[in-house]
Amino acid sequence: MSGLFTNWNSSGANCLDVNDVATIDCIPVVFQNLISAALLFAGVVAFFLILHAGFKFVISSGDPKKVEDSRNTMIYAIVGLIIVLFAFLILNLIGFITGVTCIQNFGFSCP
Repeated sequence: MSGLFTNWNSSGANCLDVNDVATIDCIPVVFQNLISAALLFAGVVAFFLILHAGFKFVISSGDPKKVEDSRNTMIYAIVGLIIVLFAFLILNLIGFITGVTCIQNFGFSCP
């Protein structure tokens, strides 16, 4: 099953069927969905902060205080996005070292 959120674990069992009881095999699916949602949220927030900083820069009319404020907003948004991406990189590195193949792909699709 493809898509942003998945309901299949590595063994192929469906973890979100209402007729089945949730098992410990469903925990990776929950983490996959949380990480995907967190990455999406961080990207959207960073995009809007960069957009907001650009808008503030355009309407600053050359006022040094407003230009500095918009520059700081842009820098903090980019640094925050880089931190989130490095956290994702570290997560993938841990997955590679430990052999957990589900988190090595961006979509977290298990084979």
